[in-house]
Amino acid sequence: MRFFHIADVHLGMQPDKGCAWSEDRGWEIWESFKRIIQQAGRENAGLFLIAGDLFHRQPLTRELKEVNAMFASVPHVNFVLIAGNHDHIKKELPSRRISWADNVFWLEGEEISYVDFPELETRVWGLSYHSREIREPLYDQIKAERKKGDEPPFQVLLAHGGDEKHIPINKDTFYRSGFDYIALGHIHKPQILQENHIAYAGSLEPLDKNETGVHGYIKGEYTGEDIRIGFVPFASREYKKLKLQVTEKTTQVSLEKGLEKILEERGRQHIYTILLEGKRGNYTEFFTDDLMKLGNILEVRDSTHRAYSFSRLLKQYEGSVLAEYIRSFPLEQLSGEEEKILRLGVEALLESGEELL
Repeated sequence: MRFFHIADVHLGMQPDKGCAWSEDRGWEIWESFKRIIQQAGRENAGLFLIAGDLFHRQPLTRELKEVNAMFASVPHVNFVLIAGNHDHIKKELPSRRISWADNVFWLEGEEISYVDFPELETRVWGLSYHSREIREPLYDQIKAERKKGDEPPFQVLLAHGGDEKHIPINKDTFYRSGFDYIALGHIHKPQILQENHIAYAGSLEPLDKNETGVHGYIKGEYTGEDIRIGFVPFASREYKKLKLQVTEKTTQVSLEKGLEKILEERGRQHIYTILLEGKRGNYTEFFTDDLMKLGNILEVRDSTHRAYSFSRLLKQYEGSVLAEYIRSFPLEQLSGEEEKILRLGVEALLESGEELL
């Protein structure tokens, strides 16, 4: 039996508000969700696990209907969902607002419950958030039933949490919980905590600049004897951080040409944070606003500094406050921190005009 595991889709979110590509990002989250459902249908997955935060906030009825139509389009796939902290259940249960397709199963209770799939020899457990925060470690005491009898052999736990405000999770407890697979949500970075048994799917699409790296979903297979899982990249874009090293010869024009080339090589669809490093020419200034116009650039941080020759400055400003300041440092044995302090002081004096006093 093949199964898919996703989490933290955040339908309804519009990342990077104010940026030119922001509206596209909101649409892409929906499109990515639609694509993965179609993928599960093509691969004849028996089970599709959604570990919370399918929606970014309380879903509208029209959004629930749209999602339900997607689920219904692949009737041979069984969808099991829990609500996370972002789409926590308030007043009305989602299942009471619309008539869900026969292949959709919400585990909406605040207490642990399960749904059985006899044809898949599978039982899926889970509980939903009914508030934004749950500080109690609710999963610590949850154990899979392993009595001799009618219990399905493949036992799955859907869980959402992992920080102090959202169901603190003790990974050691999971190791002794008796579940064959634990499908986790809430942490947006995909990670496998125990090979073939415990995993965070991560957010299906990256949602802000801190979510660098590839994003996608977990695909697994249960053979009746063992389990195999693996991470599958799927997102339409990535957030990337680029460090560009400048020299005294770097100009605004050469910097723009170099950045254009890198964007072409790395992919123009991605979203970038640019960090400028190194020593720029004495009279060189970089216009970061112009750099941001070259592509999907969220931020440019200029950490460059001027390539001062301290010996040349001593000769040029002999007898000045600036020269005395430079001589107060051991120029032949400067540590990295001392050089930084010296450079900042030199820049401050040159900009203030007090270096000639």
